[in-house]
Amino acid sequence: MLGGRSGGSGSEAHVKDGSLLVVVALLGACLVALLLVLVARREASAQRAQAAQDVASIKDEARTLLADAQRREQRVVEREAALERDRTDLAGMEKSAREASTLAAQAERRAERALQDAERAADRRRTDAERTAAQVVADAQQLAATDLATARREAADELASVAGLTADEARAELDRRLLDQAQNDAAGQVRRIEAQARRTADAKARRVVAAALQRTAVATSSQTSVTVLALPSEEMKGRIIGKEGRNIRTFEALTGVNVLVDDQPGSVVLSCFDPGRREVAQVALEALMEDGRIHPQRIEAAYAQALAGDDERADSAGHDAAERAGVTGLHPEVIRTLGRLRLRTSFGQNVLEHLVESALLAAGIAAEVGADVEVARRGAFLHDIGKALTAQVPGTHAAVGGDLVRRLGESDVVVNAVAAHHDEVPTETVEAVLVQVADAISASRPGARREEIEQYVERLDKLESLVAAHQGVRRALAMSAGREVRVVVEPSEVDDYALPQLAVAIARHIEADLTYPGEIKVTVVREIRASATAG
Repeated sequence: MLGGRSGGSGSEAHVKDGSLLVVVALLGACLVALLLVLVARREASAQRAQAAQDVASIKDEARTLLADAQRREQRVVEREAALERDRTDLAGMEKSAREASTLAAQAERRAERALQDAERAADRRRTDAERTAAQVVADAQQLAATDLATARREAADELASVAGLTADEARAELDRRLLDQAQNDAAGQVRRIEAQARRTADAKARRVVAAALQRTAVATSSQTSVTVLALPSEEMKGRIIGKEGRNIRTFEALTGVNVLVDDQPGSVVLSCFDPGRREVAQVALEALMEDGRIHPQRIEAAYAQALAGDDERADSAGHDAAERAGVTGLHPEVIRTLGRLRLRTSFGQNVLEHLVESALLAAGIAAEVGADVEVARRGAFLHDIGKALTAQVPGTHAAVGGDLVRRLGESDVVVNAVAAHHDEVPTETVEAVLVQVADAISASRPGARREEIEQYVERLDKLESLVAAHQGVRRALAMSAGREVRVVVEPSEVDDYALPQLAVAIARHIEADLTYPGEIKVTVVREIRASATAG
């Protein structure tokens, strides 16, 4: 029994220990749960605080973006308002411009009407003056006849009584005296009328010429012997000169033009008396500067291309001149022939520019005097076309030009204006006379021509021709305003040992046959080239 109770007490003790463990476990679980709850609450509070901060930051950003959007919207509104004001101002200015154009057109029409009225009034006054003069002459003749009869009778009676003459003798003497007096009076009246007519005609002629000149704006300087090209950079000067001057020597030898790279900053000057050489050199150098590759082979290629483009440049210059002169419907051969005159000068005046100027002057004068404006314009524009052919066709440039325009379909009045502008054939129309007038005005205006330029060019041409006549000379180029002549010889005809003798012979020939200031340096060049192609 004791053993049984002991076993029971042990069981109860185990039960109590187990209950106590359960309670402790529950309390531990509660504490853990409480700790977890506290941690969760703290994290939730932190998250709420962070969320509140994020919300506040987002609200601040939203307010900033809203303010920016409002400012941009305000600027857009202001710009739209400014654009609307600009459109309003532009519309006002366009309206003002239209009104000004309308007023100008009205003023021009009023001026034209006033001019026409003035001309009509002048014509009426001239007609009235002529009619009055005729009436005065008629009245004077009638009065003279009446006075003559009365004076004749009185003088006859007086002479008969005083001089002891018969009535017939006295009448004959009186007739002689009265006839002399009437002739003197008539001659004086005629002289006065002629002087008045001359004064009126001179004034009208001056007015017509002045009106034509005022409508024509032209340059007053003669063509020079230099061309200035702008350089894209200072570094280009070194390329043009080349290593040890190789490029510039090659260029000058090919073109016959002096290249001056140090005369003006930022530019290069081409100097030559021959405008044809100068133009070819200009085209070639512009192509080289545009390409950027400058060496002897490229220079030769650019020079060949520039020579090949002469016809194209002539056509372009002819079309441009015809457009400026207001002449249309010209034959293509006429256009090209006119374009060649861009390289021709007459006493320093460019012939093509002279033709354009003459055409404008002739048209202005024709409009003033009531002649055919288009015929006068066309005849003046073509009057010197023969100068482009005088080297190939015998005859004067007027005759050659007249034959050319006749062959190419121009009208008879234009052909006569061209052929007669130097009175080699009679003028048949008023327009032909106006061509002569326009030619004279264009050539004689101040600054148009200079005789010393023509003499200078003739001297250099003669120098080149004289040198080219020597045996073995392939090409002669006058350089440096005639102070140097470069002679290129045929290698097959002149060897290296003969070069000094040839240079001396040319110098002696120049001294003997040519008059020139200063000294002329003779440089003889002999060059042999060989080339092959590897295929």
